[in-house]
Amino acid sequence: MASEEASLRALESLMTEFFHNCTTNERKREIEELLNNFAQQIGAWRFCLYFLSSTRNDYVMMYSLTVFENLINKMWLGVPSQDKMEIRSCLPKLLLAHHKTLPYFIRNKLCKVIVDIGRQDWPMFYHDFFTNILQLIQSPVTTPLGLIMLKTTSEELACPREDLSVARKEELRKLLLDQVQTVLGLLTGILESIWDKHSVTAATPPPSPTSGESGDLLSSLLQSPSAAKLLNQPIPILDTESEYICSLALECLAHLFSWIPLSTSITPSLLTTIFHFARFGCDTRVRKMCSVNGSSQNSVLGQERGRLGVLAMSCINELMSKNCVPMEFEEYLLRMFQQTFYLLQKITKENNAHTVKSRLEELDERVLCWGRQAESYIEKFTDFLRLFVSVHLRRIESYSQFPVVEFLALLFKYTFHQPTHEGYFSCLDIWTLFLDYLTSKIKSRLADKEAVLNRYEDALVLLLTEVLNRIQFRYNQAQLEELDDETLDDDQQTEWQRYLRQSLEVVAKVMELLPTHAFSTLFPVLQDNLEVYLGLQQFVVTSGTGHRLNITAENDCRRLHCSLRDLSSLLQAVGRLAEYFIGDVFAARFNDALTVVERLVKVTLYGSQIKLYNIETAVPSVLKPDLIDVHAQSLAALQAYAHWLAQFYSEVHRQNPEQFISLVSTALEAITPLISSKVQEKLLLSACHLLVSLATTVRPVFLISIPAVQKVFNRITDTSAQRLPDKAQVLVCRALSNVLLLPWPNLPESEQQWAVRSTNHASLISALTREYRQLKSNAILPQRKVQLEDTKVIIHQTLSVLEDIVESISGESTKSRQICYQSLQESVQVSLALFPAFIHQSDVTDEMLSFFLTLFQGLRVQMGVPFTEQIIQTFLNMFTREQLAESILHEGSTGCRVVEKFLKILQVVVQEPGQVFKPFLPSVISLCMEQVYPIIAERSSPDVKAELFELLFRVLHHNWRYFFKSSVLASVQRGVAEEQMENEAQFSAIMQAFGQSFLQPDIHLFKQNLFYLETLNTKQKLYHKKIFRTTMLFQFVNVLLQVLVHKSHDLLQEEIGIATYNMASVDFDGFYSAFLPEFLASCDGVDSNQKNVLGRNFKMDRDLPSFTQNVHRLVNDLRYYRLCNDSLPPGTVKL
Repeated sequence: MASEEASLRALESLMTEFFHNCTTNERKREIEELLNNFAQQIGAWRFCLYFLSSTRNDYVMMYSLTVFENLINKMWLGVPSQDKMEIRSCLPKLLLAHHKTLPYFIRNKLCKVIVDIGRQDWPMFYHDFFTNILQLIQSPVTTPLGLIMLKTTSEELACPREDLSVARKEELRKLLLDQVQTVLGLLTGILESIWDKHSVTAATPPPSPTSGESGDLLSSLLQSPSAAKLLNQPIPILDTESEYICSLALECLAHLFSWIPLSTSITPSLLTTIFHFARFGCDTRVRKMCSVNGSSQNSVLGQERGRLGVLAMSCINELMSKNCVPMEFEEYLLRMFQQTFYLLQKITKENNAHTVKSRLEELDERVLCWGRQAESYIEKFTDFLRLFVSVHLRRIESYSQFPVVEFLALLFKYTFHQPTHEGYFSCLDIWTLFLDYLTSKIKSRLADKEAVLNRYEDALVLLLTEVLNRIQFRYNQAQLEELDDETLDDDQQTEWQRYLRQSLEVVAKVMELLPTHAFSTLFPVLQDNLEVYLGLQQFVVTSGTGHRLNITAENDCRRLHCSLRDLSSLLQAVGRLAEYFIGDVFAARFNDALTVVERLVKVTLYGSQIKLYNIETAVPSVLKPDLIDVHAQSLAALQAYAHWLAQFYSEVHRQNPEQFISLVSTALEAITPLISSKVQEKLLLSACHLLVSLATTVRPVFLISIPAVQKVFNRITDTSAQRLPDKAQVLVCRALSNVLLLPWPNLPESEQQWAVRSTNHASLISALTREYRQLKSNAILPQRKVQLEDTKVIIHQTLSVLEDIVESISGESTKSRQICYQSLQESVQVSLALFPAFIHQSDVTDEMLSFFLTLFQGLRVQMGVPFTEQIIQTFLNMFTREQLAESILHEGSTGCRVVEKFLKILQVVVQEPGQVFKPFLPSVISLCMEQVYPIIAERSSPDVKAELFELLFRVLHHNWRYFFKSSVLASVQRGVAEEQMENEAQFSAIMQAFGQSFLQPDIHLFKQNLFYLETLNTKQKLYHKKIFRTTMLFQFVNVLLQVLVHKSHDLLQEEIGIATYNMASVDFDGFYSAFLPEFLASCDGVDSNQKNVLGRNFKMDRDLPSFTQNVHRLVNDLRYYRLCNDSLPPGTVKL
C-alpha cells in the first residue's frame, strides 16, 4: 500500500499547490500535464479508487472522479471485463458508505459517474442498475440519494449526448419508458405520504371572517365541493428532511415530464399531489410563521417552502408546454386548469391583512433569498398562464364547465397588481395572445361574431380602460416616473417607449374587436388633456426677451408636466388607431374619424401659431421638452390619418370638397412655420414627415397652388437661405418633388398638366444641383485639402437628396419616372464624369455608387441602353484588379461597401430581361471569377462574399440559356431535354466557388448559398443537368456530409439533410451502389467492420423523412465510432 499511500500524499500536495494563489501559470501547466499523463495510464483507476476511499481533500476526490468519468465515457470499450465488474461493484459501495458525509458536489459527481456506467452497460452487463436506484428510493434512509440518482439517470439517459450510437439511444429511451409507470408511482407515494403524515399534526387555524374561500367562483371552477375542500386544507409544516425529499422528488418529476409523453401513467392522484405542493408558493402564512419565530434557520425554511411551490409549478408548466394531448388526457388537463385557477384565485384574493399587490410582491421576492433557484413563484405562474392561453385555450374554451370569463377576471386582477414592470409586460403579452386568438376565432366564424363578442365585451372594455389608465401620469405617476426614458435597448427604444408601445398594441387590438367602445373610451380622455393644452394660450405673456408661460407655482408646473406627458401618449394612441377608420368601414366610422382629424388639425395649427416650442417656462428642462413633444406627436398623429384623408379626397373630390380643402390647407399652415433651421430637430422632422405624407399619400391637385407650399418651394430653392439639417432637407425635397411628379388621383391623364409640372420639376432640380453641376469643370484639377473637403460636402448633400427623390418614385408610373430622369439627366452625367476623379476616395465613391444603384433600380428604362452601357463600361474599366484589392484589403469597411454596391448594380443589370445587357455577361462573370473571387476566397471575413455569390446566383438564374441552350423541338424529339452546354468553363468555375464556400466557417454564407443551389434546382433542375450530375453531384454530397460529421454548421442540420436528399434523389442507384461505399471507404478513424455496420444501417429508403433520418444516423454513429476508437489503448485488437 506504500505506493498508493505515497501517491495520495503527492497528489494532495500537487492539488494544494495548483489551487494556491501564488502558483504561476507556467507551474499550473506543468501540474496539469502531469495529472493528464497519470490519468491516461492503464490501471490509473485503481489508484483513484484508493484515493476516493482514503482522502478528505475535495480537489483530490474531484480529480479522481474525473479520471473515472474519462475512463467510462471515452475508454470503456478497451477496459478488460474483469476490471469493469470491479468498478461497477466498488463505486456504488463507496457511494453508499459515504453519501452522508461527502460534500454535495462530490456526491453528485459520483452519482453521475455511476449513471455513466449504466448508460454504457445497462441492462446487459449491469442488470441491477435501475433496480438498485428503485431500492434506494424505497428505503427511507437512502431516499434522497435514490432521487438524486433517478434525476441524473433521467438527464443522462433520456436525452443522451452524441457519444452513443443511435441504436443505443433508442434502446435506452425504450428501457426508461418501460420504467415510467413504476417511477411515477414511487414519486407519488413519497409526496403523498409526506403530505399526509404532516397534515395530521398540522394545527388547523380557527376560521377567520376572510378565509371562506369556497365562494361561487371556486365552486364553478372546481365543479365538486370535495375538491374545493381538499384544496382548502391548511398547508402542513414540514421538517427539513421532508422538505428536502419533496424538493428532490419534484425536481425528478419536472425532468421526467420534459421527455415522457402525456399518458394515463400521469394519474389524477399525482396531479392533485403536485397541486398541493404548488400551494406552498402562494401561501403567505408560511412566510409569517418564519418571521414570527424569528430565527434565521426558520427564515431559510420559509424560503425552502416557497421553493417547493416553484418546483411544483415547474412540473405543471412542463406538462402545459406539450401541444399534443391524447384524448384520454384531456380530462386530466381540465382538472389541472381548474386546480391552477383555484391557486390564481387564492393569489389575487383581497383580504384585510393583504392587498393583492403586497401579496404578489412577497411571492415575487422569494427568489432573492435562494442561491440555487433564480426564479420566483410569480414568474412561474405567469409562464403557466402564457402556456394556457397560447397552447390550450382553444381546447378548453369549448368545455361548458370551464368558466373562461371568470378566468379573465382573475387574469385581469393578476395583471394589474403585478409588482414589477417586467411582470406587467409579461401579462400584457398574455392579453395580446388572447386578443389574437379572439380575432382569428371571429374571422373564422363570422356567423357567431356577435355572440363571441358579447361574451367577452365587458372584459375587453375593462382591459382597455385599465391599460389606458396605466399609461397616464394622472393615474399612475409613481410607477411611470420609475421608467427610464434615456437608455436605448437592443430594439433602439427606451424602457418608457417599450412600455407605451406594448400598451398601445393592446389598445389597438381591442379597437379592432370593439371599435365603437374603444373610441368612446379613448376620445373623452384625449379631449380632457387637449382642453388643458389649448387653454395654455391665456397664460402666455410677452416679456422683454419674447413670450413666456406665466405658470410658476411648483404644484401647477408638476400638474402641467403630467397633463402634457399624458396628452403626448394619448396622441400616439389616437394615431395608432388610424388604420381602423379606413377601407370598408370608412363610411360607417366617418364621423368619428372626422372629429379626430379636425381636432388634430386645430391642435397642430395652435401649436405653430403661438410657438409653444419657443416659449420660456418656469422649469425649462422639463416643460420645454414636454411642449415640443406634444407638438411633434400631434403632427405625427395627423400624419397617421394620411390614408384616411386620401380616401376622404377620393369620396368627395367631385362634390363639395370644401371641408377637405380646409383640412389640408390648415394642416399646411401648421407645417410651414416649422420648416426652419431654427426649429428643434424633433419638431422639424415631424413637420417634414407630415408634408411628405400629404404630398405622397393624399396628393391633392390644389397642393401646388397653396401659398404655404409655394413658400416652402422658395425657401428650399433660395441659395441664400440657411440649409436645413440633412434629414429634413432630404424629406422636404422629396415632398416638393412628389408634388410635381406623382399623378393626381381621381383625374384622367389629359388633366394631369404634365407639361407645366415637368418644367417646374426641372427648375426645382436645377436649383438643388447648381453647385454640384459646377464641380464638373474643375474635377480633373488636383484639389487642396480644404477645397476637397468642401467638394465632398457638396457631393454628399446633393446626392443624398437626388437618391431619395429617385427612390421615392421608383414604383410610380412611367410618366413620373420620365419627368424625373429628364430633370436629373445633367446631374447623372456630371456624376459619371466625377467618378474617376474620386475613385481613391472610398467615402465619395460609396455615395456615388449608392446613387447609381438607386438609378439602376428605379430609372434604368428611362436612362436608355447606350447611356447605361456607358456607365457599366466606365465602372468595369475603373474597377481593375488593383483597385478592387485596394478597396477590399486596405480601405476597411467603406472600401468593402463600395465593392458591394458595385456588385449590387451588376445584380440589377444581369436580372434585366431581354437581350439588351446580355453582351456584358462575359465581362461580369470574368470580373467576378478572375478579379473579385481570388481576392476574397481565402479571407475569413464575410465582407463582399454574400454580394458576390448573390451576383453569381443572379447570373445563373436569369441567364440560364447563356449556359444551357435548349430548343423545344430537340426536347420533343428526344423525350428528355439533354441540352447543349455553352460556356462550360465559366459554369464549372462558378459551381466550384459555391462548393468552396461550404468549406468555410461563415454560417450565414453557407445558408445563403445552399438556398441558392436549391432554388436553381427547383427552378432550372440544376442537379439533373448532365455536367452537374456526372462531375459535381457527389462532390457536393460529400462536402455536405463532411460538414454534418464535423458539426461545424449544426444550426443548419435540417437544411443540409434536405439538400443532400435532393441531390442524391437525382441518382439514387448511383448514391447507394457507388457513392455511399466510396464515402465509407474514405472515412478515416473507423475499421472495416464498423464501416460495414454503418453501410448496413443506411437503409435504401427513397422518401425524404426516412432518408434524412438515415443521414443523421450515419453521421451520429460515425462520430460515435471515431470517439470509441480514439479512446482505445494503443495496440488494442478490435474484433
